[in-house]
Amino acid sequence: MAGAEGEAGAPRLSELLDGGWKLFDEVENTSEPGGSNPVQVKVKRGMKQLEEALSMVEQLDLFSRNEELDEVATADLKYLLLPVLLAALTLKQVNAAQRLEHVQKARRHFLDFLRRCKDYGIGSFHMPADSERAEATPTEAESDSPVPVLRPQQPDLIAMATQRQAKIERFKQRKEAEAKLAELRSAVDSGSADDEVLREFYLLQVRRWITIAIEEIDSIDQEIQILKRMDVLKQSQAQPPQPRRPPMKPFILTKDAVQAKVFGAGYPSLPAMTVDDWYEQHRRKGCLPDQGIPQSAADVDAEEREREEKERREEEEDEEALQKARDWDNWKDTHRRGYGNRKNMG
Repeated sequence: MAGAEGEAGAPRLSELLDGGWKLFDEVENTSEPGGSNPVQVKVKRGMKQLEEALSMVEQLDLFSRNEELDEVATADLKYLLLPVLLAALTLKQVNAAQRLEHVQKARRHFLDFLRRCKDYGIGSFHMPADSERAEATPTEAESDSPVPVLRPQQPDLIAMATQRQAKIERFKQRKEAEAKLAELRSAVDSGSADDEVLREFYLLQVRRWITIAIEEIDSIDQEIQILKRMDVLKQSQAQPPQPRRPPMKPFILTKDAVQAKVFGAGYPSLPAMTVDDWYEQHRRKGCLPDQGIPQSAADVDAEEREREEKERREEEEDEEALQKARDWDNWKDTHRRGYGNRKNMG
């Protein structure tokens, strides 16, 4: 089956896998930025080849859940890596607008790989949940709220310790597999490896990628949660603002309108007319001082007598004050200062 070909001129299955695997290694080990155009071109080419190879494997029914691992040919073992290599390349895409779609697609490929490994009994691990936790339906309160609700949860110390121990074990298994792969790679690359060495080499590759797939799924679940919350925040910010209410008109805090008319508003009221309007109103009535008000003859005589009487009193008061001052001066001439002050014994 490894040498299966499609139509005339179509690339062989092994060529598609080797080409896609080589492009992945180049992208993984390059020193260029992941978002650069040359790197993204390689990512697209590698994904295209791996997708074509994966489609051919499904058409050929290369793997079956009814067979054991020993029944799989050594040359066919490497095709178990197709989904996981495709998932790893999918994560290398840098289109921010489609990031959520990319990580969800990569998660499905990782799960397909782990599920097939579980069917064949390769490695000992717990299968992640089929349904993505990031796609869980929010509660009614969360769906109504424009901003996602963050509920504080009590940390499960036992679960955390178990997860930590599992990560340590996976890390050790990965390092052991990589060390053995380094020993076998030279023989495989030179073409001098026999069937037994090739089988061990490919199974080590599968076990190494099992540890990577589990770690990547954990990271993807966390990233999906973050991406979905960011989408909710963007949608809430994009909503049009609420229309402003018209300003309220001023009102008077009184018991009733009658009380307001009698006692006023309790503070200076606004002017009802300008100064010019007031002046014009009083000018028409003839009440201004410069206009003069006609008086009767009796009133004029009374005012004249009153003015004369006032002047006479002032003159008399002036004479008395003058005489009193003169007497005081004469007394001081004949009496020294302090005269008659017996308390000071002067």
